[in-house]
Amino acid sequence: MSQHILVVEDEAEIASYLRRGLVYAGYTVEVATSGAAALAAARERPPDMVILDLGLPDIDGLTVAQRLRAGPPLPILMLTARDAVADRVAGLEGGAADYLTKPFAFEELLARIHVQLRRHSAQQEREILVVGALTMDAAAHEVRVSGRRVELTAKEFEVLDVFMRHPRQVLTREQVYDRVWGYDFGSDSNVLEVYVRALRQKLESADTPRMLQTVRGVGYVLREDT
Repeated sequence: MSQHILVVEDEAEIASYLRRGLVYAGYTVEVATSGAAALAAARERPPDMVILDLGLPDIDGLTVAQRLRAGPPLPILMLTARDAVADRVAGLEGGAADYLTKPFAFEELLARIHVQLRRHSAQQEREILVVGALTMDAAAHEVRVSGRRVELTAKEFEVLDVFMRHPRQVLTREQVYDRVWGYDFGSDSNVLEVYVRALRQKLESADTPRMLQTVRGVGYVLREDT
């Protein structure tokens, strides 16, 4: 069975272009032209992936993403003309697995779709990762510290997943960007630092050693809290 993609786009020309290209690539496609229609379509037929425009006529795309993320794990690729770093961060923090700005090359869009669907499929397999007091259940999208459940955003979960799959290994910013976002934000970006700081606040307490450690001039490393 072909994988089902929900395209949320209110510009008819772009929506038609995406539908034709994705159908030709072997996907089944449903188009929604508003946020309300997108949420209804997702309830009626849960998609394998959503391509979501931010500038919708009724509900803002960020709100749509957050509501979709309240359900089962679902990869969301935001496709928008908003290209400022702040917009990218807001989109990724809001639940997007990836963010592509218009205009775009359709070949790149297909590559990103393939990466996200493959990653999502792998995450659905039952797998428990353990590093010290940290436990991650990829299928349940659940993280615990010493048995205490920790609520993470979708992107925080993905960043932590990379480190938990490479414990005690120093990872550069470029490596994390490539594995989580599929591209490098550049040396001037502090996107990764924002996520590392958020993870530290949620995973660590004042009386426990730092697990996600900074290696100056290189990157970050996840070590057991012992």
